[in-house]
Amino acid sequence: YGRDLVAIARKAEGQTEIGTLKASFDKLKAEIEKTGNLHIHLSERIKEEVQKIEAFREHQREQRKKLEEIIEKLQKPKMLLHKKTIESKRLYEQRCKEAEEAEQAVGKKTNVTTSIHRQSEKVMNRARLCRQAANLAEKQYKTNVDQFEKTCQDWERTYRSACEVFQQQESERINILRCVLWDHCNLLSMQCVQDDDCYEEVRKLLEQCDIITDNNCFIKMKKTACRPPAPIEFQSYSDVDANGGVRRLETKRLSVILPGMSFSGYPEAGSNSAGTYTSAQQTGGVTEKHMVLYDFKAQEDDELSVSKGQVVTITEQGEDGWWRAWRDGISGLVPGTYLTKISPQSYSTRLAAAHPEHNPIK
Repeated sequence: YGRDLVAIARKAEGQTEIGTLKASFDKLKAEIEKTGNLHIHLSERIKEEVQKIEAFREHQREQRKKLEEIIEKLQKPKMLLHKKTIESKRLYEQRCKEAEEAEQAVGKKTNVTTSIHRQSEKVMNRARLCRQAANLAEKQYKTNVDQFEKTCQDWERTYRSACEVFQQQESERINILRCVLWDHCNLLSMQCVQDDDCYEEVRKLLEQCDIITDNNCFIKMKKTACRPPAPIEFQSYSDVDANGGVRRLETKRLSVILPGMSFSGYPEAGSNSAGTYTSAQQTGGVTEKHMVLYDFKAQEDDELSVSKGQVVTITEQGEDGWWRAWRDGISGLVPGTYLTKISPQSYSTRLAAAHPEHNPIK
């Protein structure tokens, strides 16, 4: 698990991030790798504990094996003596039964008056021999019983000692395993605390992650200019002078004032004064009507704020893409790409709609 965490931390994405988010990514990867190394160290400690348990179990196994060999060594003669004692008991009972039968036969012969003396002697000899065999069987039976009892006592004494050793081993095994499991739980608990500390460091850095700061950082790194590029204008070959420069292009004047109508509010061409405004026809200046395509908010003092759909008068078209426009008696610069030229007919239609009292048809 620790090796997998280290591999994930080294292969994680986030290299393309910038600013505070990149710092958070780097911190997260560093803490994941740190957590992985902590788990690797924890696994080594657990492995050491397991090796200690294996050594302890091997020691107990050897000790138990020695005791089992001693018990088994005593068990075999005990079983043989037990078998021998049972056989001697059976033989003893058989001999006693034969002796009793022989003695009963002697009693019967002595009671009969017509019995022959030789036959009587034979029966008595047989009874005497049977009794002697019974006595020998009894003696052997007692001897076997005594030996078996002694062997059983030795075996029980050894077995009792072995059981005491086994009980002691089991007590040690339970105690050691209990301590090992306790230590194992402590190690895992400490690991959990360390993991939480690592992730808390990441959370602290994530609290400092700011969207606006990252966006400004991206703009600062990737920006190319402060204004949109100037539009590409058509340049006639006839407008190029002998020195290779470009002559000033004259723009066709638009007549936007209806016949018989005077309209003030437009600046005189070439004049920077904001006090007097006359129509473009009276001044003879070069002006054009343009309609605003997009909203533009002035950011500098020499710029003019316009809204989509408004009509402005253009008095100067700069080569940098910024045009001077007039609207409601105010002059300022607007981006040329935000404007589109409108025809006189379109403007007359708009003007007639705005001032119906000057409409000749009406």
